Order: sequence, then structure tokens, then C-alpha cells
Amino acid sequence: MKVAPVQAALAGLPGVHQTLVHTGQHYDANMSEIFFHQLELRPPDMNLGVGSGSHTEQTAKIMMGLEPIIIDRKPDIVLVYGDVNSTVAAALVCAKLLVPVGHVEAGLRSHDRTMPEEINRVLTDQLSIMLFTPSTDGDANLKREGVSPDKIHFVGNVMIDTLVRSLPLCHDPRGDGFPESYVLITLHRPSNVDDPRTFLGIVDTLNEIGRQVPVIFPLHPRARKNLGTAEIWPRVRFLDPVGYLEFLSLQKHAGVVITDSGGIQEETTYLGVPCLTLRETTERPVTITMGTNVLIGGDLARLRSEVEHILSGHVKRGRVPPLWDGHAGDRIAAVLASWGRGRLTI
Repeated sequence: MKVAPVQAALAGLPGVHQTLVHTGQHYDANMSEIFFHQLELRPPDMNLGVGSGSHTEQTAKIMMGLEPIIIDRKPDIVLVYGDVNSTVAAALVCAKLLVPVGHVEAGLRSHDRTMPEEINRVLTDQLSIMLFTPSTDGDANLKREGVSPDKIHFVGNVMIDTLVRSLPLCHDPRGDGFPESYVLITLHRPSNVDDPRTFLGIVDTLNEIGRQVPVIFPLHPRARKNLGTAEIWPRVRFLDPVGYLEFLSLQKHAGVVITDSGGIQEETTYLGVPCLTLRETTERPVTITMGTNVLIGGDLARLRSEVEHILSGHVKRGRVPPLWDGHAGDRIAAVLASWGRGRLTI
């Protein structure tokens, strides 16, 4: 979702040559292959096939697989995206090989070092020579950490580029057997789904919410393994993971979205859909200060009351943050083209 708009913008520039490496960190067909198809991404030039494992295992495997590719291809710059293990692994490899790194979605901070993603974000930003920020708080965070302002480029949100392009392809799921009004759930973070007691407590609460309004829950593979017997919660409609377009359609028409995903916080803000985030912190505070997001933490009683509040018509009104306009990829391509002076291997 983040690569697609940048790749497309760069493809339109003469003298630019791109290599796309899929690390295989996300390997389930519903979490990987379907995105290439729906976003019309060309197949990756190579797939490292890293698969599952601990954070250390994944990072090490990616570094070992990527190093010979970087040595062979000799890119002018490597673009990394977001905050996953693949992001920091690629940045570390390039730093060792003295290859410049550009970080797309730079500067975001939750200020919570217990989150592995926060470590990935901080390290990647320190190793990058170009930092493409999605919101102005990212610029402020980087400057506060001593990053030179000439490395920082406020370009907007590439996730919104993909959303804007995809919206015309969405359909109304209410014509496919979904209810007229529903709550949409997406959970995958370890703090919510890895501990069975915590996760099942959340599902119990969702089942209670289901007394008032239908609850739709496409299950991330991480969550499914801890669910057990789904029949225990008859008021929650569990689904297999759905593709990007299907989930975007569900988001667009939801009465409220409950999530722990950073990307979903952004998408709901753009769509104007109420969002309740089951986390203590967020690296996307603009979705709270400007958007439709409310941070719930782990307070399940508050979760129930916030849903009731929204269903009764008390909806938080937000607005779309600056440069979330569908052209972030174009701005990134323009910066890179100027830097590469007409010839660039990425």
C-alpha cells in the first residue's frame, strides 16, 4: 500500500531504474499476494521468503538475504517503508555498505520504546539521508532528535495516495449480505492478541457490543491462533483476512472502526469514519488532534461507552490533514529525481 504510489510515480520518470524486493515478512496469501494484485503492483524482482520468527530472527534473515542483492545491484539509494522489521533490517544493511537510504513515512513517534515498531522507526530515521514525513509532527520529532532539516521532506501520506486511487473501485458491502449498520474490528498487535486473557477479554466486550449492533471482525492470522472456538461469541461475525479493497469498502461504510493499526487510524480519518484505538499511545497523533480517532488504551468499559456514544449520534468530526491529497508519491519522486539529476537506480 505504501510502495505502490511511489513506484508508479518513479516509473513515469526517464532514467529511473527500480528493483522491488519483497522480504517475505508478510507471507500469507491474504496478507501479501492479494495486495500485489489489487494494487496493480508488478511482481517483485526477488522474494527473500523470510517468513515468521522472532523479531531478531526476521531481522537477521532479511539482512543476510538483502546484503548480496545490494552488493550486486549497486543502487544509488534504497527506499524503505513504514516501521516493520524489514524496514530497519534494510536500513542497517545499507548503512554497513554505505548505500544511502530514504525512509518513507519517517518521523512518526509513539514515544513508547516497548513497541518494537518504535525501535525500528527511530533507528531507521537515524540511518537515513532522506526522510519523507507524512505529517508535520514527524518533522518536529526529527528536528528534536537532531536530524538536519535539509534531510527532512514533508510530502504527505502515501497510504492516502493508495486509498484515493482505490476508492472508486470499492463497493457497498451492504449489498453483499452485510448489515446496514455495523462495527468493524481489526486487531493484530501483540499487546492485544498474544496474551489469551487480554485477547479473549476484548472479544467478550465485542460480543457485548454485538447486543446493540452487528460486529464484523476479519481475523489477522496472529489473532486467529488465540481465538479458540468462535462459537463462544455468537454476536461477533469472524471473517478470514480480506483484501485491501474489500477492507476499504468495509471501512467506508462502517458506523465505527475499532483497531490497533496505525494505517487504519489514518484511513478512517480521511474517510471521516469514527475510530476507537485499543492502544495506550499512537505514533499518529494527527489522527486525534485533527481526525476522527479516539485513543482508548485497554479500558474496555470505556470502549463500550464510546461505541454507545457514537451509535447515539455523538460522532467526533475531523478534517483531513495537510497534504493527504493523493499526491505524496509524486512529491517523493520529484525529490528523488532532483537528487539523482536525471539518472537513478533504486
